[in-house]
Amino acid sequence: MAVQARRIIDDAVVRKAARPGEKLLDRAFAFAFKGLVYPQIWEDPVVDMEGLAIERDSRIVCIASGGCNALSYLVADPAAVVAVDLNRAHVALGRLKAAAIRHLPTYERFRRFVAEADHHENREVYDSLIAPNLDPESRRYWESRDATGRRRIGHFTRGIYRQGLLGGFIGVAHLLARLYRIDLSRVLAAETLEEQRAVFERELASVFDRRFVRWLTDHPASLFGLGIPPAQYAALAGGERMAAVLRRRLEKLACGFAVADNYFAWQAFGRAYDRRPEAALPPYLQRANWTAMRERIGRLDVRNANLEHHLGQADATSHDRYLLLDAQDWMDDAQLNALWAQITRTARPGARVLFRTAAEPSLLPGRLAPDLLDRWTYREALSADLTARDRSSIYGGVHLYELA
Repeated sequence: MAVQARRIIDDAVVRKAARPGEKLLDRAFAFAFKGLVYPQIWEDPVVDMEGLAIERDSRIVCIASGGCNALSYLVADPAAVVAVDLNRAHVALGRLKAAAIRHLPTYERFRRFVAEADHHENREVYDSLIAPNLDPESRRYWESRDATGRRRIGHFTRGIYRQGLLGGFIGVAHLLARLYRIDLSRVLAAETLEEQRAVFERELASVFDRRFVRWLTDHPASLFGLGIPPAQYAALAGGERMAAVLRRRLEKLACGFAVADNYFAWQAFGRAYDRRPEAALPPYLQRANWTAMRERIGRLDVRNANLEHHLGQADATSHDRYLLLDAQDWMDDAQLNALWAQITRTARPGARVLFRTAAEPSLLPGRLAPDLLDRWTYREALSADLTARDRSSIYGGVHLYELA
């Protein structure tokens, strides 16, 4: 299984037509991507659900990543959600969260395990209530040892959101900020948008002018911790220095939305969710949705698979909603057309596809074959609105297409 998983990731990440130096970077990213990358997915599920207009009979297929959004879509009451991912750690994480919903007795216990995820007793909770109900592959993952020699399930006693490539990247960013005598948590103490902006301008904006930061972010490998492969780096930069691009994206995260309503800001500047009773959390973690999650969790299926291959095995006109995250930024034209051929074949009338891009424009025009692209209508105004309201703030564009 491990060999097969490595091959799936290599096939998706390593560009066949790349120069030798580019392939070396691709392989380095593929190696880094084989472990846990996203303990929390970094796309706004509220924006997703508004764009997709999920209905009672909707059959959704999405990329799992950290599992938060696939779980959150159940709040919209679809018929089924299939979440696929190349990364077996993400699959194990999604299945663990689903098992916690099924088998933990109360919302309070679930919140302590998944949302707070740093209580010592979580290890015992896993052993007694979750592990006996977890599939063998996921159980092997969580009970195996990480690079430090400790069981991976121990992440839930030390703070799962500080783990993985993304958690490590944010940790390094906090360390670098401290070296420059910047306290990132001050953003979270601000009580108004005006105060948030004042903190950003006073504390954060100038760090992107530092020579070391500009030099560091000029190298594609510096963003591996954000899950950004070399193929996506150039699209994100868009001809600018990466430090300038990152400054704008961080400005939106710090100043664009009230921090009390933005759990992405809490993860970035606090490395955890806000613990106050009415704190902003992903929909699947909210108390108001606990009963619905318990009733609907059986509609979620998390699989270790390539999305194109999964759709290739599905029946024609069998799906209504597709969530691609930013995966297309990794693809060459052949991969892009192969994926959309399967999406178009399996899409029911009125189907919707939502994806994100590092750059602002949609990447489909000029790359997707006209006979495929002409089947779909780009919802331009709605896409621009969704982009503006995406609290994760790190993407250039959120794009929505509807089967014409």
